[in-house]
Amino acid sequence: MAEISATDVMKLRNQTGLSMMECKRAMVEAGGDLLKAEDILRKSMKGKMDTKVDRVAGEGRIAVAVSPNGDAATIVELRAETDFTAKNEKFIAVTDRVAHIALAASSGDVPVMPEMTRMIDELRISTGENVSYARGHKVSGAQGKTAFGSYVHHDGKKGVLLVAEGDVNDQTLRNICMHIVAAVPTPKGVNAQDVPADIVERERKFRVEQAMESGKPKEIAEKMVEGGMRKFYEEVALVEQPFVMDPTKKVRDIVGPKATIIEFFRFQVGETAR
Repeated sequence: MAEISATDVMKLRNQTGLSMMECKRAMVEAGGDLLKAEDILRKSMKGKMDTKVDRVAGEGRIAVAVSPNGDAATIVELRAETDFTAKNEKFIAVTDRVAHIALAASSGDVPVMPEMTRMIDELRISTGENVSYARGHKVSGAQGKTAFGSYVHHDGKKGVLLVAEGDVNDQTLRNICMHIVAAVPTPKGVNAQDVPADIVERERKFRVEQAMESGKPKEIAEKMVEGGMRKFYEEVALVEQPFVMDPTKKVRDIVGPKATIIEFFRFQVGETAR
């Protein structure tokens, strides 16, 4: 039998919100494979785990910065050992400053930069905690063409940077960012084509297994899988989701016909970056 570490059991608990005992049982059944264990729990809960998978794991803060001329934006995450430090005014200020420093980086994932290191080292000394730069991302756009939306939740642990083009106002972009933070399930792509292939493959595999276990004829089982995948795309593609502030409309209705969402980056403190 594979050795099951308490760390992996806790990680599964943070991802699912289920008890340590249930998570350990699933890990044992899965032979220590975290993804398999999550699927085992999902099956036992009949897929009704969506409201629990976004539980925050770890302490820290998210910050977003947009360049003065609006042609670039960044989103960053700093981590701390305790919530007390993460809520400290100096920690908040340093996180915001790091986001602005990241604007000088090249587009894409932002590595830790010398000025960031200096500020973080000072935080380590003043707080006595192992403060660290977790990750950052920069997006470049065209001035007057690209529009950036942003939102950081009141606790600082979830944040979104949204990239759009066309005729759309700042408040609408902010509202969509708030939707991305609050929506259950969490959106995985702007539309169905943007959902990462590994997520699609895993979902299809899960639904194929369910269909086979149902004992239905092959033709019916295949239709069950395809119907389930269509529903899955509607649930996780941002523009297809019911808008949290007005569920009678989809996000695509809020964006309107004159604008297009290009991409978004949703950071949550403590999560494993994709």
